[in-house]
Amino acid sequence: MTVSKMSWRPQYRSSKFRNVYGKVANREHCFDGIPITKNVHDNHFCAVNTKFLAIVTESAGGGSFLVIPLEQTGRIEPNYPKVCGHQGNVLDIKWNPFIENVIASCSEDTSVRIWEIPDGGLKRNMMEAVLELYGHSRRVGLVEWHPTTNNILFSAGYDYKVLIWNLDIGEPVKMIDCHTDVILCMSFNTDGSLLATTCKDKKLRVIEPRSGKVLQEANCKNHRVNRVVFLGNMKRLLTTGVSRWNTRQIALWDQEDLAMPLIEEEIDGLSGLLFPFYDADTHMLYLAGKGDGNIRYYEISTEKPYLTYLMEFRSPAPQKASDNKHHFFLFLVFVGVMPKHGLDVSACEVFRFYKLITLKGLIEPISMIVPRRSETYQEDIYPMTPGTEPALTPDEWLSGTNRDPILMSLKEGYKKASKVVFKAPMREKKSVVVNGIDLLENVPPRTENELLRMFFRQQDEIRRLKAELSQKDIKIRQLQLELKNLRNSPKNNEL
Repeated sequence: MTVSKMSWRPQYRSSKFRNVYGKVANREHCFDGIPITKNVHDNHFCAVNTKFLAIVTESAGGGSFLVIPLEQTGRIEPNYPKVCGHQGNVLDIKWNPFIENVIASCSEDTSVRIWEIPDGGLKRNMMEAVLELYGHSRRVGLVEWHPTTNNILFSAGYDYKVLIWNLDIGEPVKMIDCHTDVILCMSFNTDGSLLATTCKDKKLRVIEPRSGKVLQEANCKNHRVNRVVFLGNMKRLLTTGVSRWNTRQIALWDQEDLAMPLIEEEIDGLSGLLFPFYDADTHMLYLAGKGDGNIRYYEISTEKPYLTYLMEFRSPAPQKASDNKHHFFLFLVFVGVMPKHGLDVSACEVFRFYKLITLKGLIEPISMIVPRRSETYQEDIYPMTPGTEPALTPDEWLSGTNRDPILMSLKEGYKKASKVVFKAPMREKKSVVVNGIDLLENVPPRTENELLRMFFRQQDEIRRLKAELSQKDIKIRQLQLELKNLRNSPKNNEL
């Protein structure tokens, strides 16, 4: 019997991406003077596409976010127009992948809202959304667009439910109700036929979204999962989380068998959340740390060792928290990511982050570049990539059809304009019934004023009912007395 021995010598693996490096944009190409939110909710608070940069901001009396045209770099004026229609803090924002002027937001006010940003950006504050979606009974923490279907939006709330919205009709059409605690993250596979979620109940789930059926479930006791991402068509999942020793950790899973992770790897002992980003075109995985601002990157393969460490990008001016723990949140660092068709192919840029430095009110673009001497188009690092055309309509997807994304070429900076136009449906107020439950039957108040008005109305109703009950009690006693008198009258005794 032959026993294979483990070699402790580090294995060299040839890779075209082993020399990828991060390049921070010059100060004139950064965005400065932005009141970035200090909310401790674990989210990106930033969304980017080829036209706009959207950032959740600090605001008093409701939630707001900025939408800035990408070419408008430099210092942003304090009175720059905002999207400010929410009555509670904005917790997540996502651009529509097929209509670049449409963005979805969700908030502590229990609503999901759809906004249409005019070309050139905002000239005044935007208060009215083209669609206001109510269905969650508690605040909404996550929104995700379906990757191949137009106008299908997923939202996850603190009521432990995931709602699937058909924006063609402006209503929820499905409800996923399999979670027992707050949902932390949602991720789709390439064609959107599977949804992976992580949850505060320490479980990783793979779900068929149209039926809500849980296909696979992992009880992560040793690896407390926070974030999950599908690794393209590899039939793999990658999660970030915390080990039993409270160190940051990543784990690789087979999506068809979540009994045990394929590998687990400890990263470091820092406390900030790790956000995973996967580039299916280059098979590269990026890990961005919340709070430290560093970005590690790996190459993923289908064969062992599965995960190959490449390098780490370190911030030129690392954001170190002071000894006073109460000041930690001033140093939070968040990141947003540019879609692939918005990259500069002439510079061999394969990924671009937008790093939000809360303390400085600064947003820095960071380009991940493959060093090449040739100035010609590098087809080996730019294969066909998902474009801006949807592969399915909402009705097709809801009927059970799955289809891969429609691909586009990045050669010569080719950017095909999407022909899809968003049209908000005309709706009358009515009940919203999903899975036999009317979601709007007991929608909670969305602001403190509404809460107070509802409280006083209820108090008035209680007083009215008490007075009515008291009057009925008096009437009952009077009738009982009259009945007793009738029974005791002499006429009745003679009978």
